[in-house]
Amino acid sequence: MKYNSFTLHNFKSIPQISKLTDEQIEAIEIVGRVLPFKCNNYVVDNLIDWDNIPNDPIYTLTFPRKEMLSETAYNTIKSLVDNDAPVAEIKEAVHEIRLKLNPNPADQDHNVPMLGEVKLKGIQHKYRETVLFFPSQGQTCHAYCSFCFRWPQFSGMSALKFQMKEADLLYQYLDEHKEVSDILFTGGDPMTMSAKILKAYIEPLLTERFSHIRTIRIGTKTLSYWPYRYTADADSQEILDLFKKVTDSGRCLAIQAHFNHPTELSTDIVKKAVKLIRATGAQIRTQSPLLKHINDKAEIWVNMWRKQVDMGMIPYYMFVARDTGSKAFFELPLEKCWEIFRDAYSSVSGVCRTVRGPSMSASPGKIQVLGVSEVRGEKVFVLRFIQGRKTSWVDVPFFAKFDSKVTWLDNLKPAFGEEKFFYEK
Repeated sequence: MKYNSFTLHNFKSIPQISKLTDEQIEAIEIVGRVLPFKCNNYVVDNLIDWDNIPNDPIYTLTFPRKEMLSETAYNTIKSLVDNDAPVAEIKEAVHEIRLKLNPNPADQDHNVPMLGEVKLKGIQHKYRETVLFFPSQGQTCHAYCSFCFRWPQFSGMSALKFQMKEADLLYQYLDEHKEVSDILFTGGDPMTMSAKILKAYIEPLLTERFSHIRTIRIGTKTLSYWPYRYTADADSQEILDLFKKVTDSGRCLAIQAHFNHPTELSTDIVKKAVKLIRATGAQIRTQSPLLKHINDKAEIWVNMWRKQVDMGMIPYYMFVARDTGSKAFFELPLEKCWEIFRDAYSSVSGVCRTVRGPSMSASPGKIQVLGVSEVRGEKVFVLRFIQGRKTSWVDVPFFAKFDSKVTWLDNLKPAFGEEKFFYEK
């Protein structure tokens, strides 16, 4: 299949755009100036139901909608565009709006380590065993999800961009941190890189020098948005050969696949791609945030988890949408997130119950909402750390005052009259 990419510059060349109203086209042009927009012909032709616009979930995942910005922000940009304001003035207004959308959620800058006097801007080391690496050549995706907390990576906000080309600095850092067992290649999407570049980063990690590295993870949306990466691209076989080389080395290769809706699992080509990856010995672990307008019903998750298990994949995480970008459009109250997770989890067999959630990837760590209960006569959220900045926090239950409207950790308050949560003390 020939690959075609669509952005703000050429989206009107998509044949199906004729099905949109003038207002919907305007929304793409206005919102797309603030939140990055990119799509491709596989998504457009195979995953979107163009007779169900704007309610189609894949359309909402990939195409900007007016409701993704506040009315004030939308009207500000629309007025400037309508009045042919200078480009510099529009860019300044866009920048100011972006800064109000929390472009650096969960204090990611605090995760950036030092190597001597050098700040490693392409590495994050938040949890003891795991290092995230942002290869500069992989800081794009085949399509941009409108909820993505990494949207500053794609929108020209260079001061907030995590990326690094110098693999030697990564290797030197790993030499000094033998406690690290896992490397996560992330972005963007590392699988947008060529096989040659990916091999150059990964193969040195398979040597005796890095015998402490036991798991290599790759976070990717390619199985959803371009499964031809593993079946028909010019270097598809090289990619598969690299995957097999990793597993033959005795290490675990975990493909962290982002699937947000069962539709992304429905095509023959994604089923073929999954089989080819699994044949290399790699695992495929699946994850997604819980999103209003996309997957906010338990039966959607039941369908998705069952299909993933049928295909040999491992359900891994249900996340709470991060407090950034168009979160106001996608967010759900924590109570609702827990109810959806509980209803879905209780409707599947044990092989699907590898999934954990709903989990907030917040500044102190990954915090799971275990439920709502009553303790000492007070209605509370019961929470625990799945992972934390300090390992001593992991799996320690704690309690927050119940609030039916709260959507994120930062808005929770300690229960029982406490001034701070235990990890804040």
